[in-house]
Amino acid sequence: MRLVFAGTPPFAEVALAALLDAGHEIALVLTQPDRPSGRGLRVVASPVKQIATARGIATFQPETLKEPSALARLASARPEALVIAAYGLILPPSMLALPRHGAINIHASLLPRWRGAAPVQRALLAGDEKSGITIMQMDEGLDTGPILAQRALVIGPQDDAAGLDARLAALGAELIVAHLKDVATGLAKSRAQPAQGVTYARKIDVAETWIDWSRTATEIERAVRAFRPTPGARAKLRGETIKLWRAAPMRGRGAPGTVLSAAGDGILVACREGALALHELQRSGGKRLGTAAFLRGFALSPGERFTRAGG
Repeated sequence: MRLVFAGTPPFAEVALAALLDAGHEIALVLTQPDRPSGRGLRVVASPVKQIATARGIATFQPETLKEPSALARLASARPEALVIAAYGLILPPSMLALPRHGAINIHASLLPRWRGAAPVQRALLAGDEKSGITIMQMDEGLDTGPILAQRALVIGPQDDAAGLDARLAALGAELIVAHLKDVATGLAKSRAQPAQGVTYARKIDVAETWIDWSRTATEIERAVRAFRPTPGARAKLRGETIKLWRAAPMRGRGAPGTVLSAAGDGILVACREGALALHELQRSGGKRLGTAAFLRGFALSPGERFTRAGG
């Protein structure tokens, strides 16, 4: 099938590679403009652009899709369908209606749960036991279109945003290839999303990444995993920002944020309910370190307190 593909991060790269390997003709790739990245703020192409360039596929990187020239560029590609995966720009109705088979989105949740920008992180923060992929027909709403295909997977107790995103990317790639085969053979079906169970996965705000020690140890441990590897869960200690990379809920009691013990096998910090054992931390400008190595350069004593920004 002749397609236009729109996507930006690694999640979308996996889908694009699968479509190419399945023999689909990708006439054009839409992806976000190259952005500064990393400590050196070097301008880099998106993962989707990198694979498109390597495969000799034309790319289009508009800042907005509102200009008539954007629609003209898409129309000139003559797609039979538009496939979208974590693109990052809202497609106007004129684009959704352009291809014969419309615009098909690969969404990383079991819709209608977690419509919106950050379904992976929101599922982890909420303690969901499962997530999944929904292949949906896009309409003018926010992830409100008909469901074309859907499959669930279990969220494990050690899953973080990176690992869950990677597993969902693989599932999404598998499902979009299968769905397009059904489209080609006339077997594709759709169903409306249920009216019940709607939740919204709003974009992660940087303020959320500051650990709130007045929450339970279980909730805080979810946040550590949800924000790993980016943007990272953070706390203040002696006025310095510390990133928390790995932690585990434990028994313990004390004023929230208070260090109960500090040893090589973990720094135990009191929460509203229970305590959190910190196993991997990072000082500003430093490396991620296990507890023993961290304490060699930053000795802690019981009674010291972790706080939030401004705390």
